[in-house]
Amino acid sequence: MSQNFDAIIIGAGQAGPSLAARFSAAGQRVAIVERKHVGGTCVNTGCMPTKTLVASAYAAHLARRADEYGVVLDGAVGIDMKKVWARKQAVTMNARTGLEDWLGGMPGCRLVRGHARFTAPHEIEVDGERLSAPKIFLNVGGRASVPDLPGLAGIDYLTNTSIVELDTLPEHLVVIGGSYIALEFAQMYRRFGAKVTVIERGPRLTAREDPDISEAIRDILVKEGIDVQLGATEMSFAPEGAGVAVSVAGDGRAAIRISGSHVLVAVGRVPNTDDLGLDKAGIETDARGNVIVDDQLRSTVEGIWALGDCNGKGAFTHTSYNDYEIVAANLFDAGQRRVSDRITAYALYIDPPLGRIGLTEEEVRRSGRKALIGRRPMTRVGRAVEKGETLGFMKVIVDADSHAILGAAILGVGGDEVVHGLLDGMYAKAPYTTIQHAVHIHPTVSELVPTMIGEMQPLT
Repeated sequence: MSQNFDAIIIGAGQAGPSLAARFSAAGQRVAIVERKHVGGTCVNTGCMPTKTLVASAYAAHLARRADEYGVVLDGAVGIDMKKVWARKQAVTMNARTGLEDWLGGMPGCRLVRGHARFTAPHEIEVDGERLSAPKIFLNVGGRASVPDLPGLAGIDYLTNTSIVELDTLPEHLVVIGGSYIALEFAQMYRRFGAKVTVIERGPRLTAREDPDISEAIRDILVKEGIDVQLGATEMSFAPEGAGVAVSVAGDGRAAIRISGSHVLVAVGRVPNTDDLGLDKAGIETDARGNVIVDDQLRSTVEGIWALGDCNGKGAFTHTSYNDYEIVAANLFDAGQRRVSDRITAYALYIDPPLGRIGLTEEEVRRSGRKALIGRRPMTRVGRAVEKGETLGFMKVIVDADSHAILGAAILGVGGDEVVHGLLDGMYAKAPYTTIQHAVHIHPTVSELVPTMIGEMQPLT
C-alpha cells in the first residue's frame, strides 16, 4: 500500500520548501523527501557557508592592509580557524533550522527523511515506505565531479562539501580546477594564511569568460601570492608523508612536483540523478545525467518536473529558485512562465567579485551583429579609489542598431551588485540610453555605468 499525496517533492534544496508552501497554501497534501540536510547545497555546503568564510577571509585581508588606511594594529593579524568555522556553522545551522521549522508548520506537509527511489512513474519508495502522487518534482541537486586521474583515488582529497568542515588551516592547499568554486576557495585560504597552488588543465582560468576577464582574475590571485599552473593536461597524485605529492605536466613542459598538505578537487558538478531509479519511471536524462525538461521544466514523463541543479538549466541558487517560480506560476496562477525568459546572470565571489550578465564579448563578436562596447578600469571609479579597492574593470556591450543591452561584466568592488542595474534594464527591454541618461547617486560604483555607456566604441 502506498500513502497518497497530491504532490511529492524529492529534495529540500532551494526550490523544494517554497514549492511545498504553495501546495500547503492551496490546501493540498504534499510530501517533501530529503535524504540529508534540509536547505540543499546553498545552505549547507554552498552559498551560505562559503560566503561566510569569504567574509572572514576579507576581514583578515583588510586587517593586513590597515596601515594603508592609517589604522594601527598591535602585532600581526592572526586567524582562529575554529572561530571561523563556528561562525560559518552558526550561519548554516540557523538557516537549516529555520527551513525545518517552516516545513514543520505547513498544514498538510510531511517532511520525509530518507533516500527516495522510483518504483513506478508516480510512486517512490523511501526506506521501505511507498509514497505516490500524480505530481512529482525532482529537486535533488548535484555534487562535486571527481575525475579519474592517476593516483587520486589513493589520497584523502577534499571537495566543496568536505572543505567547509575544516576547522584547521592547511599548510599548503593544492586546488585542482580553475573556475568559480576553485578560485573562491583558493583566495579564501590564501587570505587565511595557507600557501595555495591552483592547477588548471586549460590555457586560462574561468574558461567561460572573455580572455581579458580571465587574465584580470589571474593577476588578482597572483598578486596575493597564489601560484597558478595553467595547461596542466597531465596530473598524478601520490601520498607523501602526511600530505600529497602532485605531479604536473603539459604543453611539452617537463613535469614538476608540488608537495601539498591538502588537495581540493573542484573541477565541476554532476547531478544527483544516478541513484533514483529514474528508469523505473521512464524519466530520460542527457549524457551528463541531467533530467531532460522542456521550457516549463516538465520531464519526458507526464506529471513529473525537474527543478534546480539536476535539470542542467542553470545550477545556481537563483536559477533554482526561479525554477520554483516558473512551476508555481504555471500550476497555481494560470501563468505561462518559461526558462527561456530568463537572462544569464551569475557572480564569481573572489575579491573583488565578478558580476556577469547576458552575452560575453566573444559571443557577441561570433554572432556577427553590429555592436558597441564600453570599458572602464576601476582605477577611474571614484568610489573604488576612496575605498582603496581599485582592482578590476567593467564593460558593457550593446546592439548598435536596436540599442538593446546585450551583456556586461563588472569585475570590481561591488560588481555583483552594480551589474543588476543593467540586468533590470535588459528585463525591461529598455534601450541603453535609458541607463545612460539616468541620474545615479554620487559617490557610488553605479554612477560610472552611464559614463561608461556614453564612451562606447564600435566592437571590432
